[in-house]
Amino acid sequence: MRADRLLSIVLLLQTRGRQTAHQLAAELEVSPRTIYRDMLALGTAGIPVYGDVTGYGLVDGYRTQLTGLTAAEARGLVLAELPGVAADLGLTEAVAAAQLKLSAALPDALRERATRMRQRFHLDTPGWYEDGDSSENVAALAEAVWHQRALTVHYENWTGSAEHRLEPYGLVLKAGKWYLVARAARGLRTFRVSQIRELTVLPHEFTWPDGFDLVEHWQRHIADFRARLVRGEALARFSPQALELLPHMMGRAVADAVAAGEPQPDGWILARVPIETDGHAQMQFLRLGAQVEVLAPASLRARMAATVADLARTYADRPEPV
Repeated sequence: MRADRLLSIVLLLQTRGRQTAHQLAAELEVSPRTIYRDMLALGTAGIPVYGDVTGYGLVDGYRTQLTGLTAAEARGLVLAELPGVAADLGLTEAVAAAQLKLSAALPDALRERATRMRQRFHLDTPGWYEDGDSSENVAALAEAVWHQRALTVHYENWTGSAEHRLEPYGLVLKAGKWYLVARAARGLRTFRVSQIRELTVLPHEFTWPDGFDLVEHWQRHIADFRARLVRGEALARFSPQALELLPHMMGRAVADAVAAGEPQPDGWILARVPIETDGHAQMQFLRLGAQVEVLAPASLRARMAATVADLARTYADRPEPV
């Protein structure tokens, strides 16, 4: 809207100083010709803006107090330094406008500190080896959460697909992946947003549960999840080289268990380590190659032996590629 753009021009000139028409046009995603018309409108409205061959500026000492935040901008403040998250939630423009208004309202010294923080600190939520989730449903889910609208979703995971009617309580971003916490027919559940194939927002509101706290619920969920991960243990020998790899490849719990293990005469360490399942442990141990020997349980050792034998057959007597 033009009124918002005119205010943005004044705040940009107030916070950044002199700007050319092309700089303002690029920032506000309009044409320079639109900026020329906006400058005339600002002058007619009594804003002391002036222009010359170097660009546009405000008369020295002029400051506007028209920095009130809209509802969307206030919601976006918490995401001010998470541009990717703001984009997922459809709040990119609101966040940019909120940042500009806050910057304009700050005294010069505090504004300089805020600018320095943005220049020197950055939060990147996804992991090193994969990007975050990409889902077109995040913004719609955020609106449903905000307005307490029930949903019907078609959800797909490793067990199959199913339709669910949900009351969405909150969205959580964990390691670059979005999760929806919602009440379903079987109680409170967590859904991976990228696995929601279809979504319909229903017209009626649901009643917010008394005493529900999203942060507390998520912390309990993570604790329960981690407790369920460790279902057994394996007895294995680890080489000195494996000790350096374990924290990065198998996590701190396994690394600590091996560090507390029993040193062997050949320099290896015998240790009992926590595992999830035989299948998961097999994949993890295979990453260490010949730097680990699984002794028990017998089922896991058999799986390891079978896989190694298959690999040996695959690579044995293979002719050189032409």
